[in-house]
Amino acid sequence: MEQQMKVKQRTSKTRTGGDQQADNNVSTTASKGSISRHSTNKTSTKKATSTLASVLQGLALSVLFVFLASYLITDSWFWGYKGKYINRRHWFPPKEIVFTPRELAKYDGSDPTKNIYLAIRGEVFDVTAGRPYYSKGGGYGFFSGKDASRAYTTGCFQTHLTHDLRGLTPAQVADIDGWANFYRNHQKYFRVGTVILDPIDPNSPIPEDCHKPVSPKPSS
Repeated sequence: MEQQMKVKQRTSKTRTGGDQQADNNVSTTASKGSISRHSTNKTSTKKATSTLASVLQGLALSVLFVFLASYLITDSWFWGYKGKYINRRHWFPPKEIVFTPRELAKYDGSDPTKNIYLAIRGEVFDVTAGRPYYSKGGGYGFFSGKDASRAYTTGCFQTHLTHDLRGLTPAQVADIDGWANFYRNHQKYFRVGTVILDPIDPNSPIPEDCHKPVSPKPSS
C-alpha cells in the first residue's frame, strides 16, 4: 500500500514538473514571437522612413536641377518669369492700410526716407522699388502720392491727375483697369491698401483735355 502511494506521488511530481516545463516552453515561444513582431515593425518603419527620405531627396535634386537649368538657359532662376509669384509680398502681404488723400500725399517720393505710394481706381500700391521713376523729378513722379487714374489712359499730366473718370469711353476705363492689373501682378510693386476718394460733384465740369487743340488767337 505504501509502495503504491509512493509511486503515485512520484507520478504526480513528474506530471507537475512536466506541466511547468510546458508552461515555460509556451512562455518562451510567446516571448520570442513578441520580439519577432516588434523587430519586424521596427524594420518596416525604418524602410518607410528610408523610402520617404529618398523621395524627398529626389524631389529636392529635381527642383535644384530645374533652377540651375533655368539660370543657364534664360539667365534667370524662374525661366524668365517676372510676375507677382516671385514677389514675397504676394505670399506675405502687409496689413491693409486705408488712406485719406492727405495721408497718401505724404508718400509722393519727395522724402527719400519714406516709401512711395500711388493709387489707381482707389487701390494703393507701393512702388518704392521704382524710386528713380516715381520720386520727385522722375519720369512717373506725377503719379505718386495720389490717385491719378484718369491720366493713365489720356496721357494728360497737366489737368487729368485725378480719379474723376467722367466722360471716358469704356475702352479708356478698361485701359485704366489694365494699369491696375500691371501693379497688382508686378514682380516688385505690391498693394498696401486703399484710399478714400473725395466724391466727384456731378455738376462740376469734366476735366479739360490738355491735348485739345488750342483755338487760334483772334487777330486784332
